[in-house]
Amino acid sequence: MLKIQNLSVSYGARAVLKNINLEVKKGETLALLGPNGSGKSTLLRTISGLLPAAQGTVHLAGHLISGLSPAERARWISVVPQNASLPPAFSAWETVLLGRTPYINFLGQISASDLEIARAALEKVDALALAERLIGELSGGERQRVLLARALAQSTPVLLLDEPTTHLDLQHQMGLLELVHKLSSECSLTVVIALHDLNLAARYADRIALLVDGQIKALGTAKQVLRADVIAEVYRWPVQVIDHPFLDTPLILPDKWN
Repeated sequence: MLKIQNLSVSYGARAVLKNINLEVKKGETLALLGPNGSGKSTLLRTISGLLPAAQGTVHLAGHLISGLSPAERARWISVVPQNASLPPAFSAWETVLLGRTPYINFLGQISASDLEIARAALEKVDALALAERLIGELSGGERQRVLLARALAQSTPVLLLDEPTTHLDLQHQMGLLELVHKLSSECSLTVVIALHDLNLAARYADRIALLVDGQIKALGTAKQVLRADVIAEVYRWPVQVIDHPFLDTPLILPDKWN
């Protein structure tokens, strides 16, 4: 579904991504890990078409992303951004309905189907009770759930999430990632998600791409990528990696600094 070849991205003279090669299949969740400034958000913005590539290509189901119009991209890719600027006077309901924009006709008419899809999206993220609340009145975690609902209402085959668990409590962190993983599998969504939490990535991602200084340091399953020596080198802190007591995943424990 998603294929990235020899991708390099620069901000002015500064190279941010260097020769990235990735392929993410339908129904697969790929987690992007790496220290702050490693290029995770830049990669997501480039995949979504917001940033141009200095070199290389991004293809979606054989379509070159740079050749698609914004409206066409909006039917292919939905995004849950890290820091979204939302109109504070909009209600959560109005915000989620914005996800239907690519499908609304030139008269701006909202169909019964659009309304049902928006309602179902709010239900999926446990935010239907927030529908009439104004965005400016919501907590950071509540706004994050509304943003996910907006992305789900967009009904795209590719979902990009930039650190979506920021500001969420434990219940909604787990609930959000459980939902994303379930949708990826059951609805054959292609999901790329930037995370900071190594253990959440190990639990919910099918594969992990570890970025360092704009390059892929390691790519593979959690067991292949999240090794103690690799993590200590990348994050500059010693860790212990043990088997999770009830999941077939590694569990990363920060160690004492020697």
